Amino acid sequence: MEKITECVIDTINDLVGKVEKRARKPWITQEMMSKIDERRKWKNVNNVEGKKNYRRLKNELKRATDNAKKEYLENICNESMDLQRTVRYDLMYMKTKEIGWQETQGIQNIGIEDSRLNIIVELSQVVKIWENYITQF
Repeated sequence: MEKITECVIDTINDLVGKVEKRARKPWITQEMMSKIDERRKWKNVNNVEGKKNYRRLKNELKRATDNAKKEYLENICNESMDLQRTVRYDLMYMKTKEIGWQETQGIQNIGIEDSRLNIIVELSQVVKIWENYITQF
């Protein structure tokens, strides 16, 4: 039975090849993934050289990912602006959706607060109040 599974696995590896790790974020490259793996190796080395290498790799990785993310977002924004100029709002909406922006993201706990920063009225209630106000006139 073991020989059969080994034979199947070897055949699959020959035909398909080794599957590389895929980044969850679109701006992360394979080079960054290899740096992440290298940094992970140095993380638990408890000597001066290990800590020095880990810190160096952490800083390099932070700079590289920040720059790559900034460049990725700028490209998406430029593409969506070009789509807006050509009046392709459907594609522009898809680009903004690709970024992961959601209308409710980050505003769940916003509302009217008192002097002690306790929320008196939540955002959903504020929206309903404005809807009632506008429909009256």
